[in-house]
Amino acid sequence: MRGKERKVIDDARDQPLDKRVRFSVRLLESASTYKDIVVRKKDGFTQILLSTRSTYNNTLNREVMNEVKSALEKAAVDDSKFVLLSAVGSVFCCGLDFDNIVKHLKYNRKRATVKLVDTIKNFVNSFIEFKKPIVVSVNGPAIGLGASILPLCDVVWANEKTWFQTPYTRFGQSPDGCSTITFPKIMSRAAANEMLINGWKMNAQEACDKGLVSQVFWSETFTQEVMVRIQEITSCNSFVLENSKALVHYNMNVELKQANGRECEVLKKIWASAQGMEYMLKYVQNKIDSF
Repeated sequence: MRGKERKVIDDARDQPLDKRVRFSVRLLESASTYKDIVVRKKDGFTQILLSTRSTYNNTLNREVMNEVKSALEKAAVDDSKFVLLSAVGSVFCCGLDFDNIVKHLKYNRKRATVKLVDTIKNFVNSFIEFKKPIVVSVNGPAIGLGASILPLCDVVWANEKTWFQTPYTRFGQSPDGCSTITFPKIMSRAAANEMLINGWKMNAQEACDKGLVSQVFWSETFTQEVMVRIQEITSCNSFVLENSKALVHYNMNVELKQANGRECEVLKKIWASAQGMEYMLKYVQNKIDSF
C-alpha cells in the first residue's frame, strides 16, 4: 500500500514565538552520534530507533536509557512535530538488561541500586514529560519495560506477528514504567493482573483489543502502513498536535510521576535485598533465549 504524497505545511510563521529556544536541523541523519540508538531527523518529525550494540535484543541498560532520554530532550525543543519510536531488527525491546544489572549490583549494591533505579525513573519521566506526540512502531516482541512504556506514548502501531509480555514475578521483579496505574486503566484490573502478576503473553490482536495497541498491520506491509500514517500526522499543524496532546493528558502527569516514584522505590528495596539479588542471579543463570 502506498500513501498519497502530501505537502508538508510549515505553520511556524503563523504561530506565536515559543518561549523555548527552537532550532531547526534539516538533516536526514542526526547531528548527534549515539552508541546504542539511531536518531534520524526527518522533515517534520524525529525518528528514534533502538539499535543496541552493547546489549542483546534491544534490552535497556543505563547507557541506552540515557541516550533515549537525551534524544527526547533534543526533540522537545527542535522543530519536530512528533517523535517516532521504533527499533532495528526483529525485536522491539526486551526490557531491562538483567545481565548488566547483576554485574553492577555485585559491587557496592546500595550505591549501584540507587544509580540504576534513578536512571529508570528519569527514563520513564522523560516519556511522561514529553509534550509532543510520541508514535511507536512495534516491529517485534515488547517485554517488561519495553511493553510498560507503551501507554505513556500516544499512538502505538504493531506488527501482527509481535507479542507483549511483562513477566516481572518470574524473574523476581516488581512492575515498572507506570504500568501499575496505566495497565488497569486501559485494559481492566483483571487483565492488568494477568499481565503484571501472571505474566500473560499477549499477541498483537489481543493487545489491540485490550487497548495497549492502537492498530495492528500485516507484517508484509507493516513499514508501508506506518509511513502512510506518519505522512498524515506530519501534515498536521504542530501547535494543534501539541495542544491536543496536552488536553488528553491534562492532570495525568502528576499521577504518572507518583506511580513511577512508587514503583522505583519498590525496585530499590528488591535490588538492595539478598533475596532480590538471589532471584535475579537465578533468572540470569537459567534464562533461555527464545528468539
